[in-house]
Amino acid sequence: MDKLTDYSTIIKGILTEYVQLCNRRQNQDVETFLIVDEPNGHYIWMNLGWQKGDSASAHAGLRITGITVYVRLLDGKFWIEEDWTEDGIATDLVNAGVDKADIVLAFHEPKMRQYTDFATAS
Repeated sequence: MDKLTDYSTIIKGILTEYVQLCNRRQNQDVETFLIVDEPNGHYIWMNLGWQKGDSASAHAGLRITGITVYVRLLDGKFWIEEDWTEDGIATDLVNAGVDKADIVLAFHEPKMRQYTDFATAS
């Protein structure tokens, strides 16, 4: 197996576990799912649905749409574009054996990436 195939398998496994965990929660009005565009290297953990409002008020509910995690495989590296997890997807990737030099915290401004323990870009 080559590195990119391994990396695709790793990120799909990590995100699938999170999605399955979220789908066991009480609020079944919000669906959590994984969007995978493997040929182009896009992996998105998304939430979609409704948060119930207060039945005593005029507010019927709040629409929930949002990306929790968005990771791209680009130039042989993980580019973490969006990450709203508590410990960070980068931590999960490192724990899965991915070298920090292969992880770009793309949500940080490029000039700030040098101050992280991860790749700056190229």
